[in-house]
Amino acid sequence: MTSIYAQRRAALAAQLGAGGVAIIPTAPERARNRDADFPYRHDSYFYYLTGFTEPNAWLVISANGHSTLFCQPKDLEREIWDGIRLGPAAAPAALGVSQAHSVGELNKELPTLLENQSTLWFPFATHDNLSSQIDQWLSHVRARVRMGVSCPSSQQDLCTLLDEMRLVKDAHEQDTMRRAARISAGAHVRAMQLSARMLRQGQEVREYHLEAELLHEFRLHGAQFPAYTSIVAAGANACVLHYRADTAPVRAGDLVLIDAGCELDGYASDITRTFPANGKFTGAQRTLYDIVLAAQYAAADATRVGARFNDPHDAALKVLSQGLLDTGLLSHDKHGSVDDVLEKKAYFPFYMHRTSHWLGMDVHDCGSYVEPGEANTAPAKADPLTGQMVQPRPSRVLREGMVLTLEPGLYVRPGEGVPEAFWHIGIRIEDDAIVTAKGCELISRGVPVDADEIEALMRG
Repeated sequence: MTSIYAQRRAALAAQLGAGGVAIIPTAPERARNRDADFPYRHDSYFYYLTGFTEPNAWLVISANGHSTLFCQPKDLEREIWDGIRLGPAAAPAALGVSQAHSVGELNKELPTLLENQSTLWFPFATHDNLSSQIDQWLSHVRARVRMGVSCPSSQQDLCTLLDEMRLVKDAHEQDTMRRAARISAGAHVRAMQLSARMLRQGQEVREYHLEAELLHEFRLHGAQFPAYTSIVAAGANACVLHYRADTAPVRAGDLVLIDAGCELDGYASDITRTFPANGKFTGAQRTLYDIVLAAQYAAADATRVGARFNDPHDAALKVLSQGLLDTGLLSHDKHGSVDDVLEKKAYFPFYMHRTSHWLGMDVHDCGSYVEPGEANTAPAKADPLTGQMVQPRPSRVLREGMVLTLEPGLYVRPGEGVPEAFWHIGIRIEDDAIVTAKGCELISRGVPVDADEIEALMRG
């Protein structure tokens, strides 16, 4: 049976064009301090084509489907310290590549693989010094032109091909992402229940206590890493979008915003929940929470095959803008109707980010947000916040198998005209959605979003 990685390599080779050759490195190891490295994480493009997680490796693919892997050689002494290596001899059978060499032979073999090829593909602006290294290999090829050897005459960005391939997730990828979402949902449940239980018992609760529960649950169920640095924000900290879990106290009466997800077998999950630290929403908290939840439901309803990527955002904005007017956070007298709020972006002080991003191997996954091949036909217009002229571009048409987040929010800081009851409340609700033939599948709902269900969970 041909592996999924071999199928992807063949699909990529078919797009390189006659005389095309692609070079893909994995990520380097990076030093954390004097004698320790950061936990190693492979390059996503490289892993997508190989399933290989060792560092210091390269892949070369030719248009005829021939693939060459360069990897670390077997070294019994180093393997005692760093772990077993696959090695070049075992790589073809294990990974399905055509041939493999020691990475020590990279500079010797690469020019030969580039000879008499017309187009060189590699990922632009993704690896330090990659372009200069490629220039060195090409210079060796050019040195042989008097011997009848030709050198690639054009260079193309391999990301343009791989981003399109990675944008639609196959059944294997979707299954992995469902499992990652289940693990992350369980971690959120664990953190919610711990917060309420510790406060009921009169214990001091800090943000890092809740972060520890997340990390424990991730690893307990086999996830290799957090997909990103966990956000655990208590009280006013929830109004800082990229706040990181720290030492701040978690107090009864405050909301806690947790944005956290694990990475499983190379694929990310991304979930945000906002909950009352002691398990009971106050009136003002519940009012804003229900608005954000209604916005998320509207975004989910707008997520379907044939819709545009911007449609969930636009649907959420309408609900949020109406809620801001209904609560007095925006004044009808000053800001007018919902349409006026949307046109002037008057919601921006309370909701300043997008509702969605692609999700996959990277938490903010690759893939264009603009539909390829569609011309800009609408006239440019001034942005109401900056005054800069903006050219509207048609957003991506959603297709079955695309995966995106749905994450509306409201963030209320003290300010003139802002009702004090809502000060320091930050709320975001985020789920992971697979676009399906019937709409979308919210794969992260293993942790509840309904306010009553959250309160019931935290009483348990």
